[in-house]
Amino acid sequence: MTQIAPMPLDRRRFLAATSAFAGLAASGCTTASSGPPAPRALVYGQLVKDPDGVLDLPQGFSYRVVSRLGDAMDDGGTVPDRADGMGCFQLPDGRIALVRNHELKPNHDAGGVLPSGFARGRDGKVLPGGTTTLVLDPDTLEVEHQYRSLAGTIRNCAGGTTPWGSWLTCEEAKLGGDTEPGHGWVFEVPAAHRGLVDPVPLKAMGRFNHEAAVIDPVSGHAYLTEDREDGLIYRFIPNEKGNLAAGGRLQALTGIADTRNWGGNVTMKVGEPIRVGWVDLDDVEAPRDDLRLRGAAKGAALFARGEGIHMGPDSSGRSEAYFCCTSGGAAGYGQVFRLIPGPDGDRLELFYESTDRRDFFYGDNLTVAANGHLVVCEDSYDAVVDNHIRGITPEGAAYPIARLTMQTELAGACFSPDGRTLFVNAYSPSITFAITGPWLA
Repeated sequence: MTQIAPMPLDRRRFLAATSAFAGLAASGCTTASSGPPAPRALVYGQLVKDPDGVLDLPQGFSYRVVSRLGDAMDDGGTVPDRADGMGCFQLPDGRIALVRNHELKPNHDAGGVLPSGFARGRDGKVLPGGTTTLVLDPDTLEVEHQYRSLAGTIRNCAGGTTPWGSWLTCEEAKLGGDTEPGHGWVFEVPAAHRGLVDPVPLKAMGRFNHEAAVIDPVSGHAYLTEDREDGLIYRFIPNEKGNLAAGGRLQALTGIADTRNWGGNVTMKVGEPIRVGWVDLDDVEAPRDDLRLRGAAKGAALFARGEGIHMGPDSSGRSEAYFCCTSGGAAGYGQVFRLIPGPDGDRLELFYESTDRRDFFYGDNLTVAANGHLVVCEDSYDAVVDNHIRGITPEGAAYPIARLTMQTELAGACFSPDGRTLFVNAYSPSITFAITGPWLA
């Protein structure tokens, strides 16, 4: 791997907006039943219909397409479909890199012949899943380079950036696949690497239905979500800080049996943190796909489809993470949790729970804007798909930022280094947007 360490933009932006993030954390969100209904909260104003019929935005915002399905890439291939999680980085020369997941299954089109990768299918071809990397001019946002950076995996859903400038891409796979060594791993893709990386699975981080991952820049610990209705939240303690490939210890969050608030069993209340702990897991390569079951038997807490996770410092410089549980909550419309590691023990807080699908429905990938608001991509698939990018204010009101009129989901939201541009994907057909507007207001 190329040993160049670009700074991940999320971390830089957090350092510049610490007080905003801390304000978000300190406020505690409220449910719709405890205040004005969230649909009436309009931070940026009403959405204006896009004359091109793609992405509705508030007045003062605009978008441009930087990449789409079928675009020619530097390596002779074309941009594949199913663009999902994405990370944004500043390269040493000042350019911007986007590392983008493609949640492809063995039968999907790879966008060309892949010369090498992690695994091959029964037809002998390299499996199509993996990542593409885009290098953009920071001023014009023009794409200067675009190429495959990981191949041979399946269902690369979400992931997360590292403080040393790489993207952790996670397979949302129930093991198996067409060939051994099977799937359900995390892989690391340095943002500055040109071409295909050596696909090394980080097996000590566990084999399960991975969704997203984040690194605590203070402790070096990784936190991982699992997209199952009885999923767990995991913590990985590496043997060497900053070197995930050196192995480590995998744990699951404990302290409460069930966080989902389903079936009238409300165990988590908004704004009331609880003390939590961690239990060590064994046999983390889990050939029977039973890691979460064995974790639950040891007292691990259940979460309803853990998905996007994002981390930043509070006012004291200590780290805290926010993560979505897509189908959690008494109404089943979604939850956002806040996890606060601390020297005197860790705390878990239900930060937001949707009680009205018009406010917030099936949150997935998330990030934090420079003003301290959560920015969440919806991932719902009804007969008519109506997915939004939602904001959540420090006061707990969910509001619309964008509405995708395509019949697919939004994914991979991440900000540019100056916080002025939000990059986000339409899943299928793949489109990567750059949204500009008064984000810093």
